[in-house]
Amino acid sequence: MTRHALQGVLPVIATPFAEDWSIDRGELAAGIDFAFDQGAHGITVAMVSEIQRLATDEREALNAAATAAAAGRGPVILSVGAESTPIAVRLARGAADAGADAVMATPPLQGSTSIDELRRYLAAILDASRLPTILQDASSYVGAPIPSDTQAELVREFGPERLLLKPEAPPLGPTTSAIAEASGGTARIFDGSGGVALMDTHRRGIVGTMPGPDLVWALRALWDALESGDDARAHEISAPLTMLISMVTGLDGYVAFEKHMLVKQGVFSSTRMRGPVFYRIDAETGRLLDELFDRLRAAVG
Repeated sequence: MTRHALQGVLPVIATPFAEDWSIDRGELAAGIDFAFDQGAHGITVAMVSEIQRLATDEREALNAAATAAAAGRGPVILSVGAESTPIAVRLARGAADAGADAVMATPPLQGSTSIDELRRYLAAILDASRLPTILQDASSYVGAPIPSDTQAELVREFGPERLLLKPEAPPLGPTTSAIAEASGGTARIFDGSGGVALMDTHRRGIVGTMPGPDLVWALRALWDALESGDDARAHEISAPLTMLISMVTGLDGYVAFEKHMLVKQGVFSSTRMRGPVFYRIDAETGRLLDELFDRLRAAVG
């Protein structure tokens, strides 16, 4: 049984690196403090945390350090997806031992996984962790899309409290509705758009959103406006937020964007990303991002 409700604004934290490319635990804790101070309901460790660039023992260390830094302030969701079931099982057990409230898993990314293989993979993770598991369809970045009816079937099989969903296959709004309809309205679904589609997906019944950690103050304000039915306030925040996030493309783009913004706000001292790096923010893009950031700050107030 999870200690905290799995809902609301649950940002995917960024992983800071020291000069020797080890995880900077001091800045990691500072980033998590920043997220909670700015209104996060909980935190998530996932793909934008650069887990694909970490060895298995480093992922375990990051999961444990993030859970400790959260210090019970809200739910902690730890990504355990891997290219092999034994590694996913090892990470799932470690997440449970670290005190996570839930785990999240992408299917193996090398190809399209059959529903039978996906079922066995998820069952192994659920059995290993004994925690709610969020199935992440990260096909907007990597991997193959998981059909909506397949996701709904898995929810019916494992139960909506044990298996939750984070679909990211476009178009996100209709995909969310298709899964909800196919599951008979039982699926618990998280928005994975970084905030761009939040106004659309919120109307379709999502239970939470997993944006980046850098703009939590804006996402929490938008979430609260949507929850209270204040459409005017929601539109006021969503417009500059969407403009800002739409400047970024690809997984590496989001990592670079978030670290740029965390340095700007004095949370991180460096934007270091483990290479090979596929996206860098140049000076001109950085200036535009800063201008849009200021517009968003003014809208949130």
